[in-house]
Amino acid sequence: MPQPTYVLVHGAFANSFSFAPLQAELGLLGHRSVAVDLPGHGFRATYLRAYQSPQDPEGLAAEPGAIKGVTLADNAAYLTGVLERARRNGPVIVVAHSRGGITATAAANARPELIDRLVYVSAWCPVELDVQDYYAEPEMATVDAAALAPLLAADPSRLGLLRANFRTADPEALAALKAAFLADGTEEEFLTFLNTFQPDENLDAGTPDDRAQAATWGRVPRTYVRLAGDTSMPLAIQDRLIREGDALTPDNPYDVRTLEGSHLKWLTDPAPAARTLGALAALLP
Repeated sequence: MPQPTYVLVHGAFANSFSFAPLQAELGLLGHRSVAVDLPGHGFRATYLRAYQSPQDPEGLAAEPGAIKGVTLADNAAYLTGVLERARRNGPVIVVAHSRGGITATAAANARPELIDRLVYVSAWCPVELDVQDYYAEPEMATVDAAALAPLLAADPSRLGLLRANFRTADPEALAALKAAFLADGTEEEFLTFLNTFQPDENLDAGTPDDRAQAATWGRVPRTYVRLAGDTSMPLAIQDRLIREGDALTPDNPYDVRTLEGSHLKWLTDPAPAARTLGALAALLP
């Protein structure tokens, strides 16, 4: 049987760069992988002069960004194009992290035949609610969104995008960000990862039509990799998404795995994740 291609889908404000250490580990285990940059990400991202030092807060709040107007449908269409090309070489395993799960779900709804296994790593796979509505649910009660508010550099309704200032020097904002995403990492790991983030993200997180659909998404074998120390996407919400998916397609439940660590630790210390993902190749028919 041909070796699968692992297609890695990043989360919000991220890009393919954050997957480089994981890809190295996968490669050393003999696995082929490709990390995508969704529209407006990677080298297609907007980095303003106002974002450089010394920063210009007024410019950050007002200058446009290329990701404005990018929709979930755009992301799903781009990912589908990657999957079509990867599928020519054999089986495809899609690995989605965080907000990337929304894009992977939409792609599986549209073209389930292109995906041999769908893997969510502490990622959103909405079933009963739209993603933004889960934030009001009890499972997300421990998430302190207010602590991250100082990172917002512009009014989203004015700019038509989300803009964060990851180059802030505000110690409280940085401490809150580290606690939310990489509490178990060193300060050096945290600051290094922070400098791979891009300031802009698109606003569209989908509609009820973009939630997991039993007739299409539900046909794809799937794995959920829980991140046990994730405080930005707590285990409670990860487990709820697993339950909802299993209830939607009880004949095709999640294969559930668990890794220790925070939302980003699996990317800064990728060997355990690479072993977990590599083992999934044996589950392909």
